[in-house]
Amino acid sequence: MSDRSNPGPALGTAVRRMVPRSRDEQHRASTPLELFFDLCFVVAVAQAGGQLAHALAQGHVWTGVSSYLFVFFAIWWAWMNFTWFASAYDTDDIPYRVATMLQITGALILAAGVPQLFAGHFAVGVLGYVVMRCVMIAQWLRAAENCGGAERAMALHYAVGIACAQACWVLLLFLPHSVRTPLLLLFVAFEIAVPVVAERRSQTNWHPEHIAERYGLFTLIVLGETVAAATVAVQSAVAEHNALGRLLPIAGGGLLICFSAWWIYFARPVHDYLRSNRQGFLWGYGHYLVFLSAAAIGAGLEVAVGQAVGQAHLSGRAAAAVVTVPTAVYLFTVWALHARFGKRGLAQMLVLPVAALGVLAVTPLGGPAGVLAAGLVCAVAVAVGLTLHLRSARPEQRQPSEAP
Repeated sequence: MSDRSNPGPALGTAVRRMVPRSRDEQHRASTPLELFFDLCFVVAVAQAGGQLAHALAQGHVWTGVSSYLFVFFAIWWAWMNFTWFASAYDTDDIPYRVATMLQITGALILAAGVPQLFAGHFAVGVLGYVVMRCVMIAQWLRAAENCGGAERAMALHYAVGIACAQACWVLLLFLPHSVRTPLLLLFVAFEIAVPVVAERRSQTNWHPEHIAERYGLFTLIVLGETVAAATVAVQSAVAEHNALGRLLPIAGGGLLICFSAWWIYFARPVHDYLRSNRQGFLWGYGHYLVFLSAAAIGAGLEVAVGQAVGQAHLSGRAAAAVVTVPTAVYLFTVWALHARFGKRGLAQMLVLPVAALGVLAVTPLGGPAGVLAAGLVCAVAVAVGLTLHLRSARPEQRQPSEAP
């Protein structure tokens, strides 16, 4: 249990014991440092999305998508490890704040190396990733020093596992390109397995409400980055090509997709579902697809804008697909992770899966028409889900903010 009842800023305290926090803390909220951490990480997300858009616009679909999947894993995994560690051990003292800022520095180095990662050059990106993860090793060693028994063993397993993984990434820099792809998949699997192995006997004291809020805030920031990327693309196209009429359907469809994505994700709280490591791992790992697809929607909208003004080497159908596919992935993944819990009846349960299929079905419309149709499908899904909820809920249980 934590030796402090108020997890606020460590005013007047230079160093605190890094002991597990209580899962029963009341009013546990994200700290300003965590929000700053998220905002800096979104720089890397924006870089990954921009490089994906560039690759797709040039017709390099396989190279762009595969590189995006790998780069986004590095960003997401470092963010996720910090988030769950902070939920259990955040001391908010001077060493913890300095360590977090070093992790932010690593994220910015990784962001600077994203273009090179997409080009197959790993040095800068791996350096940024290793900086982030080595700080995480130090944090786990600090936790081990202040804990005992099974908790100490768990912290040491984390430190050793992360250290071995980082040695593998450094080794990758010295291997020929021909063996890198299979080793990438092997090293990713190793990274993912570290928490599962480390917590097989003792669990970290992550806070369900805090974790749910942290994931929700990062989803919100990524969606905001998607809107910003699409806005800049439309602005540039209008300024250079005077093509407002051709771009209005894309702008309207993109806004409907983003608005619907926000409404669907935040329709109801999910923290009551997160009560065990099994549930937490599945939910937390599954958000790789939520974050990935949310950021990819912005990249897809950029490509759709470019195709509409003749600056992308894609067909109209392909330009629509780079928007509809990540949108469908987002809808289905959010449904699978938490939107499906608490549904009443088959109709409510099927709203989002059917909407995902509907978004894919409008892809053949191509170009601006396909993007607008996808946005309308998402908006209809929200409206239908809200209507079904209001009809099935008792008068005192009706919440107008809830949706699919």
